[in-house]
Amino acid sequence: MAREEPASCIFCQIASKSTSTTILHSDEKVIAFQDISPSAVRHYLVIPFEHIPSVKDLQRRTEDYSLVSHMLEVGQMLLHRDAPQIKQYRIGERFLKIGTWITSGGCSSRPNKTLYFLDRFGFHQPPLNSVNHLHLHCMALPYTPRWKCVKYLSLGSLGFIEAEKLLEKLKPAPAVISKV
Repeated sequence: MAREEPASCIFCQIASKSTSTTILHSDEKVIAFQDISPSAVRHYLVIPFEHIPSVKDLQRRTEDYSLVSHMLEVGQMLLHRDAPQIKQYRIGERFLKIGTWITSGGCSSRPNKTLYFLDRFGFHQPPLNSVNHLHLHCMALPYTPRWKCVKYLSLGSLGFIEAEKLLEKLKPAPAVISKV
């Protein structure tokens, strides 16, 4: 089902290349570019060409699962290309460049017993999304400035949702084969 694209949507304008935005990646499904107000060392957005207002408009079906999965793959490829130092660190290791602990939940001034990730991929959920066009945030941490981690807190159905969690929700149910 095709969704109508509003003429005023800035991301639709970027997708149609009617703005001067520098494009980092483009294929038949998505386009990627730098966030205009970055919250991390590298902060990219991956958007579908099709106007989909938000994660709330996605359904548990193959098409939506495939789209979000593709968006995540593109984001990961771009960060690994442009910020190859990004890795997962085990308990007790530090991101020595700035001397702060990076946790899987976002940011912390003290270590805890979790894995430390230096990248994050996810979506803001309404009403906390800034643009009503589905967009994946792809960030190479640390946050800059550090307080921006607050924008990416998981607050249940209102906050930031990690791409992997969204994919779990969208994964189509296995087909039931009935015996006649």
